[in-house]
Amino acid sequence: MKEEHSVLPPKFGGGPQGLGDPDDRSLRKVEKDVLVPKLMRERTKAEKCVDEVRDFHDCCLKAGLLHVVKCRGENNRMKACMEKWYYNQDFIKECTEQYLDERNEFRRTGLSKKQKDTKLKTSM
Repeated sequence: MKEEHSVLPPKFGGGPQGLGDPDDRSLRKVEKDVLVPKLMRERTKAEKCVDEVRDFHDCCLKAGLLHVVKCRGENNRMKACMEKWYYNQDFIKECTEQYLDERNEFRRTGLSKKQKDTKLKTSM
């Protein structure tokens, strides 16, 4: 019997698709410091600070290259709104759980959320 070697620790391999244990709820440093904050940014822009993001975007379109100077107020309002959510412990926990659920699904099926959404749209 041939022994398999991997550069990854055993807990990051295995599982039904060889992508890791779907039930593992621990976070790697990159997930905690990069991927969860990325999800928080995306959700904040799409759900929490919609008006502020839209106002800043509209100002940038109108101001063109001068948007750096002309849209400071809109930018400050957008950043303040987003910062409020970045430090909200309940929102951090919610986004972390969402990330872990998506990672669990990926490890079980081998399909990312984006691939699943694409597959769902093409089957309609």
